[in-house]
Order: sequence, then structure tokens, then C-alpha cells
Amino acid sequence: MYETVKALHSYWAYLVLIVLVIGAFSAIIKTIGDKEYGPKDFRKSLFTLIVSHIQLLIGLVLYFVSPRLKMFSELGMGEVMKDSLNRLYLVEHPLINIIAVALITIGYSKHKKKLTSKVKLKTIAIFYSIALILFLSRIPWNAWLG
Repeated sequence: MYETVKALHSYWAYLVLIVLVIGAFSAIIKTIGDKEYGPKDFRKSLFTLIVSHIQLLIGLVLYFVSPRLKMFSELGMGEVMKDSLNRLYLVEHPLINIIAVALITIGYSKHKKKLTSKVKLKTIAIFYSIALILFLSRIPWNAWLG
């Protein structure tokens, strides 16, 4: 089960990144270009929200079925934090990505309450861009691309 969930989590991450890049850059470009917020923008932001939440759920399942999880009881928190690989997989990656999904959720919720196109697009641009930066900062690149 672990290998299946791990593969799903890895492949779904490509979709999340593609959709998030499209959503964030579209909002940035439209904000700078002073364009109107339209139904496609709503769909992009909603789809980004949905795929990121699915990724979060897959990631949580992966976290709890991972053989790495027993490192906490075997080594203790201090030793886990001293090992950069264990720290990445057990602490940094999950925590930062939960924060990134929370930012996507907050950005989506806030943008719906705004009344003008510029403010809606700016809200999406800011929150989704920060989330993208956070996601990119904690991807285990050597394992993901290797």
C-alpha cells in the first residue's frame, strides 16, 4: 500500500504544480494587465483548490503509512531533527505543504468576498504565488526526479 500511495502522491504533485502555476501566473498577468476577472479565473482557482486538497489527503495517508514514521519512536525528535533527510520527510515537507494548502484555501476564500476584478485577481496572485514558492521549497527533488 505504501508504494502505491507514494506513487500517487508523486504523480498527483505534477498536476498540483501545473494547475497552481497556471492559476498563480494567470492571476499575476491579469492583475498587471488590469484585466477583468471572469468565469475561467474562478474555475482555475477552484480547480487549484480541489487538486491541492486531494494532494493533502493523499499526503496525509502517505505520512501515516510510511515506514519513516517509526523514526520518531526509534530515534526521538532530537535525532530526527539532526538528520536532514528524516527532518525533510517527517517535519519540513508535511508542515510547509500543509501551510501552502492553507494559503491556497485562504486565498480562494478571500477572493470570493472581494467585489472588484483587480482585488480578486491580486488576492489569488498573492496567496497562490506564496503557496507555489512554499511547495517548490520543500519538494524532495532528488527522490522526485530520480
